[in-house]
This record gives sequence, structure tokens and C-alpha cells, in this order.
Amino acid sequence: MLYLIADQLGFPGLLNLIRYITFRAGAAAMTALFIGLIIGPKFIGWLRTRQGKGQPIRADGPQTHLKKVGTPTMGGLMILIAVTSSVLLWMDLSNRYTWACIFVMLGFGLIGFMDDYDKVKKRSHKGVSGRVRLLFEFLIAGAASWLIVSGNSTELYVPFYNGAVINLGPFYILFAAFVIVAFGNAVNLTDGLDGLAIMPVVIASLAFFVITYLVGNAKFAHYLGIPHVAGAGDMTILTAAIIGGGLAFLWFNAPPAAVFMGDTGSLALGGALGTISVVAHHEIVLAIVGGLFVMETVSVVLQVFFYKRTGKRIFRMAPIHHHFEQLGWSEPTVVIRFWIISFVLALAGLATLKLR
Repeated sequence: MLYLIADQLGFPGLLNLIRYITFRAGAAAMTALFIGLIIGPKFIGWLRTRQGKGQPIRADGPQTHLKKVGTPTMGGLMILIAVTSSVLLWMDLSNRYTWACIFVMLGFGLIGFMDDYDKVKKRSHKGVSGRVRLLFEFLIAGAASWLIVSGNSTELYVPFYNGAVINLGPFYILFAAFVIVAFGNAVNLTDGLDGLAIMPVVIASLAFFVITYLVGNAKFAHYLGIPHVAGAGDMTILTAAIIGGGLAFLWFNAPPAAVFMGDTGSLALGGALGTISVVAHHEIVLAIVGGLFVMETVSVVLQVFFYKRTGKRIFRMAPIHHHFEQLGWSEPTVVIRFWIISFVLALAGLATLKLR
């Protein structure tokens, strides 16, 4: 909004700073961080009053989790309020990619909210039917992918290779929708311990802060041999807002958590990152940068696959972070070690920018 206002005025005086993506990105991060920290205490109190017993805790999970009874969920609403307010203030609202990302983030957030609400109301872990969730997720992701493709190419790029590999044509929309839905649910599966999901989301956002800035700059993109996408540079502002909002939420979600993100936040943030990767044509790199989320998802798929066919489990419990808890690792140990893994994978993903 401020960008459009400054543009209409011709960027006079100090408003000239708004012309620069780096300034708006820094401002977006600080705005989201400030909003999240300010609304946090009262918002958590409101959630605790409305939810009573809070999020249901699985009786068959690690016994240490039983002490979390009463902790409210849907804390993702705090992140969405902070991030959305920030991006509407600082992003270029004439950019179609901006609206595609906002649409996915809020759409996935709504699906997650309905799921969280159902769990709290019925005191059950089932929530909304998985098929119904996936149907609406693909509808939202498909619409956003169509919007992105209408102003972008349909070529597929892979790490370590200079140039496009193949032009997927209309099938790119299906591929992009799959990436968005898959990553949204991958982050959702990872959100099982205090602070476990939000910090890797922040780390992945930091990596894509760099990637989207380079992709949006023609000179840097040409030098590195990566695709140049006009307008993708504005995604750095969204990643910065996610970083700020994520850090504000971590303040309250750090062990012992005062609030849980819930599906409201995990689906929304995962979907937003997936959409950003589609805009930047770095979908495969997202699988490297967000390798922790991929690992968590694969552990669930393998566990279900082998249990249905053999009646035996590969892991003591899935997702894999619970497996390590069952091995005797304390929750903070699992969380911090997974953060380290996430950081290393983000560096590996950034290395692909030059190794081509």
C-alpha cells in the first residue's frame, strides 16, 4: 500500500527509500515482529479463555507431552495477522505474485483453522476429513498456480544445471499445485514439538529471501545462471515478513510453549513457502532448503506403508521427531538438533545457486 502511494507521489524525499526492495523487506520484518510481540499476550489469553482445555494431547504419544494439557492452539492466527498486515503495508499490491501468495497463505490458514476448531470443539485428533482438506488445498493451490503461470514461464529448472530442463506447458500448473500442497502438509507434519516447526520455517524463509532477491534481479540472475523472473524480487518482502512474524511467535512458542501454532499456522506458512518457490522457479531447491520437512513427511509415508503391508513399524513413532523422543532424547534436544539440520540444509540449498 505504501509503495503504491509513494509511486503516485513520485517517491519524493524520504519516500524514495520505499523504492528499494531491501528497505521494504527490512521494514516488513520489523513490522511483523512488532505486531506479533504486541498482540501476543492478549491474543494467547483470549485463546485460552475460548478454548478451555486447549489442544487435545495424544494419549499414545510421548508421556512428557501430557504436561502440555491446557495449552491453547490456533496460535498461527497471530502469525497470519502480523504477516498479512505487514505485506499489505509494504509489498507492491499491483504485483500478481503478491496476491497469489496471500491467497494461498490465507486460504490454507482458513483450512487449518477449520481443522483446529473441529479438534478443539470435539476434543478429538481427527479434525476435518483428510480428503476434504486435500480437495480444498488443491483448489486453492491450483488457482494460485494459474495466476502465477499467467505471468510466468512453465519451464522446470533443477539445481546444478544451467538453464531450463523441460517446458511442462499446462502440466506446470498441476506440478506447482502439488508443490504448494505437499509443502504445506510437510510443515504441518513437522509441527509436533515446541518451536520445532517455526524456526525451520524462519530458516527456509531466510534462504528464499536471498533466492527471490537474486531471481528478481536480472543482472544477478544472469551471472548465476538462474531464471530471472520479473516481479519475483517482491517476494523478499513476504519472506522477511514471515521471518519477523515467525520470530515473534517463537517468543511465545519456545519451550515450554504458551501457545501452539496449530494447523492454522503450519499449513499457511508451508503453503506460502511453496508458492514463493513456484514464483521463483526454485521448487526443487525448496526440497533441499526444506529438507527437514521432507524428512518428516517421508518418515510418515514409510511408517504407514510398511505397517499396512507387514504389521511392523520402522520407527518407534512417526513423524520421526517422536521416534527420537521415544529413544530417550529430551524435547529441547530434538528441537535444537533439528534446527541445526535445517540450517545446514538451507546452506546446501543456497550453494546450488552457484554450483551450475
